[in-house]
Amino acid sequence: MRRPRVTVIDIAEAAGVSKSTVSLVLQGSPLVKGTTRAKVVEIMSELGYVYNRGAANLRQTGSKSGIVGVVVNDLTNGFFAELAVGVDMVVQSAGFVQFLSNTSESIDRQREVVASMREHGISGLLVSPARGTDAADFAPLVEAGIPVVVVVRSLPGGKLSSVVADNPSGVASAVRHLSSLGHRRISFLGGFQDTAVFHERLLGYRSAVTTAGFGFDGSLVVPAAPSRAGGAEAIARALAVTDRPTAAVCFNDAVAFGACDGLRWHRLEPGRDFAIVGFDDVIEARSAVPALTTVSVDPQAMGRRAGQLLLKQIAAGNVSSEAIMTSVRLVVRESCGARELAAQA
Repeated sequence: MRRPRVTVIDIAEAAGVSKSTVSLVLQGSPLVKGTTRAKVVEIMSELGYVYNRGAANLRQTGSKSGIVGVVVNDLTNGFFAELAVGVDMVVQSAGFVQFLSNTSESIDRQREVVASMREHGISGLLVSPARGTDAADFAPLVEAGIPVVVVVRSLPGGKLSSVVADNPSGVASAVRHLSSLGHRRISFLGGFQDTAVFHERLLGYRSAVTTAGFGFDGSLVVPAAPSRAGGAEAIARALAVTDRPTAAVCFNDAVAFGACDGLRWHRLEPGRDFAIVGFDDVIEARSAVPALTTVSVDPQAMGRRAGQLLLKQIAAGNVSSEAIMTSVRLVVRESCGARELAAQA
């Protein structure tokens, strides 16, 4: 049977003091004598009492608890794990606790976890929304004065702040680099077509191939799940194109890793027979074989930035809309074949 929860009344009876004295001890009040305080603390330890500080704050001040909700769409992607670490660095140092939840791209699941977090009195919400999310989904939180910061995927409309990467310029820089290495048939692999991020990165790709004089070829754009499995599927489809590509810019690093797997299945070596560029620069990118050339977003830094924005709005006590676009940079490693081509020149 489940052990009954120990209450303040239980502590008071066991210690032979009043309930108000126990409450003063929990609050750290100097009004309680040292010997009495020591006795109460000893009883709490013996009975296994855990102080619910958040609930106490709500009772005493009517304020929100010291909880920040963090909801991401795919925690299996290393990018979001690093993002969550960055958020935690900021909110923990400010005295908040992070409640992290994964939606696996389910809007229903997202609604459930957000509702649950709201019931627990979150002070603010940081969310990378599931596919198909509408800004109106977060209207009840905004109306209740709970700040919401959207990260990675933007959501037009509503009083939602956002922190997103400069997706178009990142992909464009990758295309320009591949073009400088002599590639003329460059694919864009991976990503869900019903997300803003996909269209932002595709915009950068389309602009760069057009500027380079290659012209836009729709057969070289291969949407797929933004995962390792999706990358393997996408590269197989790209290699089946009649005038097949010799290089690819991938929607993210997970897709790039999968594309490398797929190339090897076709007996092609990434970086030697086919150039691959990712997007995100997760920790595994530098230790992969070959090391992955990628557009660095610095997910931990993005998480810190988003956390800081959320805390600023919580401290201000009002909901405002502020958009932040973080800069990106191309990190050249071996998977694009730069070293091999340079040696041949």
